[in-house]
Parts: sequence; C-alpha cells; structure tokens
Amino acid sequence: MLFPYTYVPHQMEKMQTFIDFIFHEVWCKASTSGPFGLNLFDANAELREVMEAFYFSDAKGADFFYGHVERIYGLFSALTAAQINQFEQWYQGNNDLEKVCANDPATHLARYADIAVNHKNLAAQLGTFFQGLYSQSLLDLAALRARIGDIEDHYQSFVATNKVGKCPFCGIGDLKGEHHTKREAYDHYLPKALYPFNSINFRNLAPACHECNSTYKLSKDPAHNPTGRRKAFYPFAATAQMIDIQVTLRCTDIDKLKPENMTMQFGPAVISDEIETWKDVYGIEERYKARFCLDSRYWLEQVMSEGQAYGKQPADILAVRGEQAKQRPHFECNFLRMPFLDACVKSGLLRSTDV
Repeated sequence: MLFPYTYVPHQMEKMQTFIDFIFHEVWCKASTSGPFGLNLFDANAELREVMEAFYFSDAKGADFFYGHVERIYGLFSALTAAQINQFEQWYQGNNDLEKVCANDPATHLARYADIAVNHKNLAAQLGTFFQGLYSQSLLDLAALRARIGDIEDHYQSFVATNKVGKCPFCGIGDLKGEHHTKREAYDHYLPKALYPFNSINFRNLAPACHECNSTYKLSKDPAHNPTGRRKAFYPFAATAQMIDIQVTLRCTDIDKLKPENMTMQFGPAVISDEIETWKDVYGIEERYKARFCLDSRYWLEQVMSEGQAYGKQPADILAVRGEQAKQRPHFECNFLRMPFLDACVKSGLLRSTDV
C-alpha cells in the first residue's frame, strides 16, 4: 500500500455498535436469557426501536435482519461457556484490523471455514447475516438510516479528508472525490465472503479503485496465503511507510519493451512481508510493468522535449523532476515514472546525445 488513509469518524459507526451489542449482550447470553424477544434489546434504546420497527415491518431488509438475529440467537443458546468464549475471542480478533494486519500471534482470527469445522449451521447463518449487512436494501430502511446516516454522506466526509485523489492500493487509479455525484466502492479489506463479524466495521472498509477492488483483489485474503497467516498493510495506519521502487531494464529499444525484459525490486526490507502481500493481493508487478509498457515512450519524449526546449541534458531534467516527485509522488504516476526513467538512463535508453 503506497500510503494509508486517514480514518474519518462518522455516524455510520453506530451500526457496528449495534452489532457489538447484539453479539455480546444478546447472542453470547442466549443460554441464560430465555426466549428471544424485544426485551433483550432494552439496554440499548436506539437498537430496541430499530428492532421493534423491523418486527412490525414487511420490508425485505427488515425481515432479513430481525429473522437472522433471532435464528442465530437460537443457535448460540446451545453453545457451552467455553464455546462462547471462543466466539468472543474470534469476534474481538476479526474486528481488531490493525493487529490482524501486523499478524499479532495473540489475535484470534476466524474465517467461516474455521467456524464451520465444529459449527456448520451457525457458520452458514453468520455468513448470510454478515454478508447481507452491507446491502442497500437494509441500510436504506428508514428506521435504521435515521440512526446511522448513509454511506453516501460517509464517502463525502471521507474524501473531504483524504484528498490525494488516487487509490492508495495501486497509485494508478483515480478515486472519485467531493465534486463527483458518484462514489467509489468500499473494499472489504478482510473479505466479507471469508470473514464474519466485521462487514460493517469501517476499519475494514476502504474505498478502492475499480481495478483494485473488482479486477485484482476480489476475495483475495490479505491475512492468509496457502502457507498460513501473513502480514499486510493496515489501510488506516497512523504513519506512512514510503515504498522504494527500483527498475532494471534489459532492453535497448523502447519499441521492444515488454514485461519479460524488466525486473522490479521493492523496499525497504523492514516491510518486505507487507510488500509481498500487497504485490500478491493487488497484482502490483503485472500492473506496474504494463504501465511502463504503455507510458514509456511518452515519458521519454517528455524528458527529451523539455531538454530541447530549455537546452538541458536529461540528467538535469531528471534532477528537477526527481525533486518534484518527492513533493508529489502520486501526481502523474511520479512514483513509477522516476524509477523507470532512472532505469532508462542506466540501460542506455536515455542518453545525453538524445537532446
């Protein structure tokens, strides 16, 4: 991830607090609370009002929410104290995204597949419920929307703070901003198809460009690969970590440049695990090499035309551009363009005689 987002508090966070209450105060206490009923929500007045409105509503989203809360309550009522404790650890772990990304060994992370080993029916019900929480048919219900607001307003608040305008997962794609009437999709960083408990947690929801979200990442798991748990970048990290990119070209004819005759190295080594996850999940090397092939001639022509216009050598132009790139690395793909142009100098594709 090229840079982290700044987290923006919003009214929609209340939806996660509702889910927290349902999980801890309703489901986890099901074995001692008696039959399911509206009285179970008395300690949270706003949620009680929502549940009551849903109980009397014939809207599809209302029936979905109320019905699944009740069915899951019934399944939790049969769990032992030890099993409840395990679910509480899973719930906490799945919602502590920063520790998940750091691969904290004390964090108990659970996928639906893990739950299904001993609780097949419960895993299925949780899967339907938590994946459905993010549906517009639910979030648009008046009884709920009056208390949590709407995601369009959240997006406007988000982009008013996060103004780079580029997707931080790739740096290539533009993100719609405050002057657009449409918005980008929110990516479930831990995929909602794989993980319960966090599908409406905005620490797990990050706007991403279409290519990152819908073409490359899809349901890839940043927290796991085939060998087990792994580190990943946390989308809302408090501090940014600059990624260094170095390019090597094995080509002396720009018109013959292909992905197979270039290599890329990423650093620094201290975050090599996170970088490897990022490259895997978002197809980074493939996409960056494709960008080089697409834009290489234009980038070279820019340097040569500027050199001719100002009577400068390529090294002089690159020095100026390098300083500009430090200030605005994500403007016009500077973070990619400068490593590529440096590689052109080293490979002989860009020489002083070119101007």
